[in-house]
Amino acid sequence: MENKVNEMLEVAVKAADQKRAENLMALDIHEISLVADAYLILDAPTQRQVLAIVDEIEDKMAEAGFELQRQEGRREGEWVLMDFGDLFVHVFKDEMRQFYNLEKLWGAAPEIDIDQWIVKEEF
Repeated sequence: MENKVNEMLEVAVKAADQKRAENLMALDIHEISLVADAYLILDAPTQRQVLAIVDEIEDKMAEAGFELQRQEGRREGEWVLMDFGDLFVHVFKDEMRQFYNLEKLWGAAPEIDIDQWIVKEEF
């Protein structure tokens, strides 16, 4: 995967993690999609947290010079699709993620290791 996409993914993952996003998963879709190279999927337990995560990702991506090209679903807050060109970010309320099951839809896409960008909390 190209460096720009990797940088975008790092910024988005760190921003989402900072707002306590859960179940982060990144997929390399460049060989099976004409519209993007990578897909970040994550969830949160409440609408309020979904929107906080979306705001943080949008802010951090803008600071890094990555423009949000399109966004859908924000008003409802159940799921929000963010299009950054080469990277799609999908933030779900947890039950909506289970309902849509995008991981199955993109099952042929290899997973991208994003663990190095997620802070491990120790209790």
